[in-house]
Amino acid sequence: MAVADMTNSQLRLVLYDGDDAITGKPIYKAKSFNNVNFAATANQLYAVATAIAGLQQRPLYRIERKDSSDIRQA
Repeated sequence: MAVADMTNSQLRLVLYDGDDAITGKPIYKAKSFNNVNFAATANQLYAVATAIAGLQQRPLYRIERKDSSDIRQA
């Protein structure tokens, strides 16, 4: 049986940076915060992300959580 050991959790804010002048497609910028507490809930991360987004010049487009794990045989 395999076991996953979480090694890193990252909070990522995707911010809207306007539209491309040539293609008209939206441009996004991202800010990442590493070493998020593994036990943090979605509600807690949402609260933190919206508070941080309020300090940004660009509007918030999306909030992401990225977890990394090492998978090994038990």
